[in-house]
Amino acid sequence: MKLLFYFVSLLFLSSCAGNTVVDENCQFLLDINVQETVNLSLPKYSQLPFAGNSVYIENVGNGGIIVASTGFDFYAWDASDPNQVPSACSILVPSGLEATGGCNDENEYSLITGAPTENPALRCSLKPYRVEQNGDNLLIYN
Repeated sequence: MKLLFYFVSLLFLSSCAGNTVVDENCQFLLDINVQETVNLSLPKYSQLPFAGNSVYIENVGNGGIIVASTGFDFYAWDASDPNQVPSACSILVPSGLEATGGCNDENEYSLITGAPTENPALRCSLKPYRVEQNGDNLLIYN
């Protein structure tokens, strides 16, 4: 009976080891340490608490950060297009709850889910960051 238990355990553990899938197309963004505070009472961010708004914060993460608001929740994403090699045109431009890349393919992403909206063949979603609200401050980190 012990032999059967060990055999089943070994079979189970060995089957779990091969489930790691690495998509080589999603390796453009670096894991950069991010810890940014956004003060919602500043004029630059004053529209952010209202539903359907988003802002771009430069010089953080790979290509800046985009913070979006549904009116109830805040979402933060790296502003570098994950389906493009980093370049001047790979920085996403937010508009409402969507962001569009500046390169010729103009990849478009949802700022709620991070998923591509126009082209289902795109394999990589936006790189997310955590957001915690404390009064008028948002702490964005990974």
